[in-house]
Amino acid sequence: MNDAVHAGTAPAAVGRYPHARRVGELVFLSGIGPRDAATNAVPGNVTDGNGRLVAYDIERQCHAVFANVRAVLDASGARWEDLVDVTVYLTDIARDFTTYNAIWAQYFPDPEVAPCRTTLGIDALPTPIAIELKCVAHVPPTHAPGVA
Repeated sequence: MNDAVHAGTAPAAVGRYPHARRVGELVFLSGIGPRDAATNAVPGNVTDGNGRLVAYDIERQCHAVFANVRAVLDASGARWEDLVDVTVYLTDIARDFTTYNAIWAQYFPDPEVAPCRTTLGIDALPTPIAIELKCVAHVPPTHAPGVA
């Protein structure tokens, strides 16, 4: 099985790619950001009169990105608990890592069952967001859509 996944409850992709691709028992999520699916707005972003980003709320963006990842997982037949690997991209790692790490612990309170994680500080993302997640999930056949 090699199926593209498009989640109606997640924000549209900003390019020509699916939200995820399922290959056998693995689901590979494209980079998922915190944009709101209904409005395309970035939670917590503050812009000036010229539309330039002047401030953002990393806490709001973290919660939003986790909600968007969950939406894509749901659409693929995966569950939150099926995540096995997450790559995190932060545009200001010095400022935002501590907050992000604390919020991660809320979503994954037991490090023994949390997915593996790599966190990178980068200069920018394609849209005015401060965080993006790239995830891989393992979906046992019993979790697959249409399997009782």
